[in-house]
Amino acid sequence: MADEKDNLELADMDNEAAQVPENAENGQSDDQEMEKPPTNAKELEAVYDIPVQVSAVLGKSNMQVSQLLKLGRGAVVELDRKVGEAIDIYVNNRLVARGEVVVVEDRLGVTMTEIIKMDRS
Repeated sequence: MADEKDNLELADMDNEAAQVPENAENGQSDDQEMEKPPTNAKELEAVYDIPVQVSAVLGKSNMQVSQLLKLGRGAVVELDRKVGEAIDIYVNNRLVARGEVVVVEDRLGVTMTEIIKMDRS
């Protein structure tokens, strides 16, 4: 799992997004940059229509196939999480956040409480 220093609260993300890029302060032009990360929503428009798979994992359990085949209607499978513990949110099988289960009208939903910042190395 990621270290605590790699975890980024949602409020911190807004502060980081508001920071001025380094090249704006030192006078570099766009031609001098290798790859400039997007700094606003307009620059991200090209990726808005790309579909991604989002999964919210309540917990996990390991069992043998013989145990799995014995499960029937009403069976309870014990998960590795406690009630109230944060769930993991994956985008394209990559852990990106943690959150809590919420009820929206008559459906289940997830609210993100913590963004997981991963190194791209």
